[in-house]
Amino acid sequence: MLRYDQPSVSNWLSGTLPRKIARPFVVEALSRRLGRALTHTDLGFPPPAAHPNAQAGMSTAEELVELGRSDMNPSRRGVLSAGVFSAAMAVPGWSEAAERATAVSTGRASRVGMAEVQVVKDMTERLSGMYDEFGGGYARPLSAAFIANHLGDHLRADGPDHVRRAMAREAAFLCYLTGWMAVDEGDHGMAQRWYLTALELAAEAGDRDVHCHILRGMSVQAADLGHGPLAVRLADAAAEAAPGTAPRMRAFYAGQQAHAFAVAGERTGALRALREAETALDRAESGTATFGGYAPSTLAYTTAQVRHGLGDTAGSVASFRLHFRLRDEGDSRGSAVRFGALMAERQLAAGHLDAACATWHRVLDDYPGIRSGRADERVGGIRGLIRPYLGNGRARGLDERVRGLGVGGRGTRGGAVVSRAAGSGL
Repeated sequence: MLRYDQPSVSNWLSGTLPRKIARPFVVEALSRRLGRALTHTDLGFPPPAAHPNAQAGMSTAEELVELGRSDMNPSRRGVLSAGVFSAAMAVPGWSEAAERATAVSTGRASRVGMAEVQVVKDMTERLSGMYDEFGGGYARPLSAAFIANHLGDHLRADGPDHVRRAMAREAAFLCYLTGWMAVDEGDHGMAQRWYLTALELAAEAGDRDVHCHILRGMSVQAADLGHGPLAVRLADAAAEAAPGTAPRMRAFYAGQQAHAFAVAGERTGALRALREAETALDRAESGTATFGGYAPSTLAYTTAQVRHGLGDTAGSVASFRLHFRLRDEGDSRGSAVRFGALMAERQLAAGHLDAACATWHRVLDDYPGIRSGRADERVGGIRGLIRPYLGNGRARGLDERVRGLGVGGRGTRGGAVVSRAAGSGL
């Protein structure tokens, strides 16, 4: 039995740290007494050593608070963004996650109900809309602040089992969204931490669909960074574990499998998965689902990425044209900037300078209102791409416009550099 009595407290106050095994209990006891979630760092304890999916000795709620505070603090962003994306990461399967999951921590006097769950759900939807409209640079600090200041306490509060599981589910989606926004700013190591925390929460909620959805998003990140084999493993794990998937969501998963296979250079797998996505979308009913509505415009974007990965530049441009014809009010301004820039780059690679310049000008119409590392990278690279063509009047005009925006050679507004292309769909 572990005891922590008055002499032990006196030793701690005089500068001697409690034993490692006692520290989580000290954090828990003081959190209950003060009525708010505290972390090891708050009490002057070293953060517990990390393991692949969490920090040992930390409850999920404490880890969330620590992660949120770190991510919303501008003074720590430089350190956080230096985190390295791990391509050697183990792919967590659903059965493993379900066996590992423990109940959401409880013990505080306050209680949560479905009203608090709805607040988290609504906040996630509003932050998602803000990200779509303005980019991760604006929305991510707000998301991290909400997580640090409110979500940790919600997860620690008492409540009926079904409420706590619902809270864990909504918390998983919010962490996933925050990770997606970290990708948008080029903080790939931090994004992985958010994604892995989201997986832990999905397991605590017992929600297999959410687990698969997060794995699919992790595959998008890996594919965009050029890690084809990891992207395939993650996409396959998501698709295989998804239970009773409706046609639209089947297209959602199969489309990412196709993209991952293309990045990995597996032509047969890419074309097979793309056909599966097309067939599933044809069977889907009208309407879209929050966090994963897979529309014809999304399929056209996926096809453009698959064709590009398989070396068909002209086909990729044609699919991008179809994507922009099919876009509707459900497609975000941020994706229009990123996808338009990709289309222009491939138009130039195919030898269509005038068309590329026209597309880039449309991108620049929307770019000033977006704070996105991925958009910065694409726009920041324009001048280097058109430098060999400055004898052409349209190219010179485009060069002057980009220079007037004050964007550096690799994108300097957000300080983030992102490799390769943006993924599609939360």
